[in-house]
Amino acid sequence: MIELYINNSFKIQPLTTLDAPALYGFLASNENELRRFFPITLEKNKTLKATENYILNKSKEVKLKKEYTFAVKKNNTPIGLLILKNLNWELKRGEIAYCIDKAYQGRGLTTEALKKVTAFAFNDLSLKTLEIIVYSENKASVRVAEKCGYKWTRTLLKAFSPRNEEPLDMELYERSNEK
Repeated sequence: MIELYINNSFKIQPLTTLDAPALYGFLASNENELRRFFPITLEKNKTLKATENYILNKSKEVKLKKEYTFAVKKNNTPIGLLILKNLNWELKRGEIAYCIDKAYQGRGLTTEALKKVTAFAFNDLSLKTLEIIVYSENKASVRVAEKCGYKWTRTLLKAFSPRNEEPLDMELYERSNEK
């Protein structure tokens, strides 16, 4: 199993079915914060059984090298997610999305977790370019990307449509593997 340590209290691991109750609780307690930019994740985790199925599907995606969904864990309890998605093995590119429990925001955990997943993507998966797509008004997410060496590339016009909202312009941040 992949294990990436932040420190003695926090680690990053792929989801397992043992995480289902805590992941379900994390998503439910952060629904208001996640609703706008993680609607699909929320939709797929509406019940504990749905969360179990979500984790089983995410485990299959890891085995198929289609997508890697990692949990940031404190004492083996999920408090955040990092999703390495939209993988293009031919171009050696991928995208990372991330979220963390509101109780743990502002502590540098997302930054440290993103650094670890970025290193994993470059060193273990041999990806060459990673991207993060973020809403410009999400200043905390922009800071995380920048602290991890991602550089603003361009504005993606009307790139994301939150439910019941007009499409939003999003900012593209990229980082290349400098090997």
